[in-house]
Amino acid sequence: MLGSLKRSLIVMLSLALLSCGGRSPVAPMFHAIDNPTRLSAWQLFRLSSNQLVLNERVVAYELNSPLFSDYAHKLRTITLPDGLAAEYSPTETFDFPVGTIISKTFYYPSEDAAGHRVTVGVDDTPKRLADGFDLTSVRLIETRILVHRAEGWVALPYVWNEEQTEAVLKRAGAIKPLRLISQEDEQPFNYLVPNVNQCAGCHATNATSRKLLPIGPKARHLNRESTLFDGMPNQLQYWASVGMLKGLPPDNEIPANAAWDDQTAPLDRRARAYLDINCAHCHNAQGAADTSGLHLEATTPHGVQLGLCKPPIAAGTGTGDRRYDIVPGDADASIFTYRMASDDPAVMMPELGRAIAHNDGVSLIAAWINAMPRACSELEDPS
Repeated sequence: MLGSLKRSLIVMLSLALLSCGGRSPVAPMFHAIDNPTRLSAWQLFRLSSNQLVLNERVVAYELNSPLFSDYAHKLRTITLPDGLAAEYSPTETFDFPVGTIISKTFYYPSEDAAGHRVTVGVDDTPKRLADGFDLTSVRLIETRILVHRAEGWVALPYVWNEEQTEAVLKRAGAIKPLRLISQEDEQPFNYLVPNVNQCAGCHATNATSRKLLPIGPKARHLNRESTLFDGMPNQLQYWASVGMLKGLPPDNEIPANAAWDDQTAPLDRRARAYLDINCAHCHNAQGAADTSGLHLEATTPHGVQLGLCKPPIAAGTGTGDRRYDIVPGDADASIFTYRMASDDPAVMMPELGRAIAHNDGVSLIAAWINAMPRACSELEDPS
């Protein structure tokens, strides 16, 4: 539903010439110590005649299944130090060198000049940047920076101004009142820009070390065909070909998650990919939710660790009086779908990153659960 417009912006930015109007290319600026108050100080993008252009060595990338964030579209970019490469891993976040800058810009198609009424599910024909990308047609909300410094990764949220000319560092986060328009209705909601501690709530994927790590740049999320690179359809192959990635194995040895909204993919693969990107950064053996006993990575075997017939450990009111995380064959009786469908902060999952429920995501997980054969002995008909 959201893919075509997202690809439109990414394609146009990624195919941008590194100069605009005769200007020389601009290189990104790595800040090893200070935290610039303005996004422009990182020199990742530049604005020219209402066009947003990626600067030199700033590479856009896509994920097979992106994290849901209140229907926001996202432009993801990565910048590596000149001459250095990331080290491939088959399962974990790639090992990126110090000096790497990852950005994620959140935006919506806008229905009014001020950008306060934003649209979900717009079908837009992809265009090349040469045709121009009019920033008055979208509302830029925020750009999150993850920068790899000598002491580790640091997360910094930047909020775009009303004029769409600059984003300013907001360590305490921000709230943006918006109205989300869909085919069914128009819904007011408060878009939450996370503070730096909330950024750590997701990116501190190891509850013991509490060190921040990127979530998306893993082989299974990045291994996909891409429209971003002429003559090189696979994204990881492109990274390797331009010296961004070393140690890439043969294609048949690289894992790949499904796209959750790909109707041609098996239901189990789609659901597992959705849970992996939306939940597994906390729900893994080392994550913030390690005490829950619930592991939601794509490789977790079907069973209790995945939630099947598993009683909750510390869900409190989040159970909705349901007995198991997943009741095979009965999504309505499962805690999973109850918490995913809620927008109550005391109930909803994920706890951070959204203010409204993802209806299509709930429907996907419900269909996956309903397709499971009943397996809990407690649920069997004694007759």
